[in-house]
Amino acid sequence: EQLTEQQPCFSKARYTMRSFGIRRNEKIATHVTVRGEKAEEILEKGLKVKEFELLKRNFSNTGNFGFGISEHIDLGIKYDPTSGIYGMDFYIQLARPGGRVSRRKHKRGRVGFSHRVTRE
Repeated sequence: EQLTEQQPCFSKARYTMRSFGIRRNEKIATHVTVRGEKAEEILEKGLKVKEFELLKRNFSNTGNFGFGISEHIDLGIKYDPTSGIYGMDFYIQLARPGGRVSRRKHKRGRVGFSHRVTRE
């Protein structure tokens, strides 16, 4: 919430795992979808932590990519003793206009190969 200024969604554990010390339906993670200008700003901060270098395995065949950071304080967020230090994952999904054609219910079509976003 400090980073995006949006209300995050909470993810719950599906089942109890004694080795991790979590119970079923316990809140274990949060996630938020960010678009536009704010997304570019947050991505810039995240890539600065990674020194603007990602591995080849961080990219999928469809042009999406993701990476993780181990400490959230590297992004410039103040340390809060109540929550401690936690890691964070970024996942970026790239798309071109017109991708809805393949997902809609009525008059479904295919996205041509030249219009798809690829690894290159």
